[in-house]
Amino acid sequence: MDEQSSNKKMITTFGLVTMIITAIFGFGNVSNAYLQMSYGSIIWYALAGICFFFPCGLMMAEYGSAFKDAKGGIYSWLAGSIGEKLAFIGTFVWLASWIVWMVSTASRIWITFSALIFGKDTTQQWHFIGLSSTEVIGVLGIVLMIACTYFSSRGMTAIAKVGSLGGIFTVIVNIIYVIAAFIILIANKGALAQPIHSAKDFVLSPNPQFQTPIAIISFVVYAIFAYGGMESLGSVTDSMKNPEKTFPRGLIIASIFTIGAYVLMILMAGWFANYNHDFAKSTTNLGNATYVLFNILGVKLGLAFGLSHATAVVWGAAMTRIVAFAQALGFLGALFVLMYSPIKAFILGSNPELWPKKLTKLNKAGMPANAMWLQVTVVSVIIFLVAFGGSAAQRFYTILTDMANVSTCFPYLFLVGAFPFFKRKKNIERPFEVFKNRFWTDVLVWFVEIILIVGILFTFIQPMLEKDWQTAFWTIAGPVFFALVAWIFYSISSKKHHING
Repeated sequence: MDEQSSNKKMITTFGLVTMIITAIFGFGNVSNAYLQMSYGSIIWYALAGICFFFPCGLMMAEYGSAFKDAKGGIYSWLAGSIGEKLAFIGTFVWLASWIVWMVSTASRIWITFSALIFGKDTTQQWHFIGLSSTEVIGVLGIVLMIACTYFSSRGMTAIAKVGSLGGIFTVIVNIIYVIAAFIILIANKGALAQPIHSAKDFVLSPNPQFQTPIAIISFVVYAIFAYGGMESLGSVTDSMKNPEKTFPRGLIIASIFTIGAYVLMILMAGWFANYNHDFAKSTTNLGNATYVLFNILGVKLGLAFGLSHATAVVWGAAMTRIVAFAQALGFLGALFVLMYSPIKAFILGSNPELWPKKLTKLNKAGMPANAMWLQVTVVSVIIFLVAFGGSAAQRFYTILTDMANVSTCFPYLFLVGAFPFFKRKKNIERPFEVFKNRFWTDVLVWFVEIILIVGILFTFIQPMLEKDWQTAFWTIAGPVFFALVAWIFYSISSKKHHING
């Protein structure tokens, strides 16, 4: 047993840094930021990194090192800080954020497949037996999720390994992006495709949808979303060498790298992609922005090498296929893992008496198959309702993106809000501690909570001001609905089994 545990504790600082960067950094956040606010997004990504990611990372480090032997991940953190009832609701909302991510990914992955096969996004021309393009994507998304659940619930998780291969390709794609952007800048003798006229360009957006103060503040959620996911690494502290030192050190290094990478790569987009002329066209949306940006990169790189326009267009299609291949591997790998990982961690980590026995039952493959089929039913219903809600493609992907962003930010309201209660607990051993002054800890917690609340509220209010009731409803519906379900479910189940929250 001792030998097994010593063999298991193998994650080093470098290993943790690469895990955090892989889990958090996504090129899609770069292209979406550039589409929404151009250079104006840079300041928000930097501020979100400094004011949210950095302090939250240190809070997660304290949670992770204090509860390093707990198997329930964030459920254990919350239960040990604010009690079982709020822990249940908070973790249920966290699980809901993954469900919304699945809804979004099930639809977006078809753009990825289209870009891989055709060298561009053709999904807006997909029609079948009278269905619109978004309805076709919705049906395909439901079929994909059912197929993934079937194979994943039978223990066929080998495909999850393609996710790690996708991670390697994603790193290669990011390196290509940086090198190609520098080549284009040098070839153009330092002339930027998106000119910088004054400091105002780093505050104001050329996008007419992001020019009011409320719209700009609502962008905070996009910026915070770019750093989401670090809480999922809290449960790996028991697999590290010296977690008390490794976890915080790795988080600090990774956060500095991630903030820097986002800022630099958004800036680089302006080196080769003129916002209005090249990028922000009616066919560009939050689902295909990455492929549009890489297509422009390929074309401009070909022109920088003196190739004809026709040959440069071929380069653009090739670059699109390269990024689509990396994204396809990453999406498929992540889907197979996230089909069972969050739900299994929650159900097995929480009080088993709360759940109906059918949901906690594991099949021969060690998977909570019944819970997974319930999960995919919920995912399919949401996909159907959003896809058949009469949205055009651009609006469809805005709804999906806003849903995913708000759902990802919502659990942090619980995790950050629970931190002062965690600090006041006397019976917890704290191998790693950054926040030692109670007053300043409380001030920081309130500061981060206000950032989260304001960002979420304004993301909800912005479409309401434009009378876009559908986007407003779906943006806030997910987290509020799941929090309400969790509260009702816990109240009934705890009374039935005489459990004190």
